Amino acid sequence: MPGVEALKAKSFDEPDETRRPPKTQVDVVNIGDTTLGRFTFEPGWKWSQTVKTVVHTDSCQVNHVGICSAGTLTVKMDNGEQTTISPGNAYTIPAGHDAWVEGDEAFVAYEIMSAAAFAKPA
Repeated sequence: MPGVEALKAKSFDEPDETRRPPKTQVDVVNIGDTTLGRFTFEPGWKWSQTVKTVVHTDSCQVNHVGICSAGTLTVKMDNGEQTTISPGNAYTIPAGHDAWVEGDEAFVAYEIMSAAAFAKPA
């Protein structure tokens, strides 16, 4: 694993890149060799109805590691396993899943693994 070579701070409010599939905002920040993401999914968001339209796979094929800061997200694996992620939860999600926002609050999470690839057009 590479070491940290410099002291840096960057704001997600001024990201290096923003991706906006329907009901989705992914703010990407690059710091050294690390890509981080702030994922915001609006109420009514469902991966299979939003991000799928730009990546063209049957289910999400990205691995995720992150921390939820707001809202609630339910994730259903292709094998039927399901869990719900809520504020304060750290999570891992393997490739091969669908997901949707529960309730009327946007889901907001910070991810440390998938930001380089998530919601990037195929």
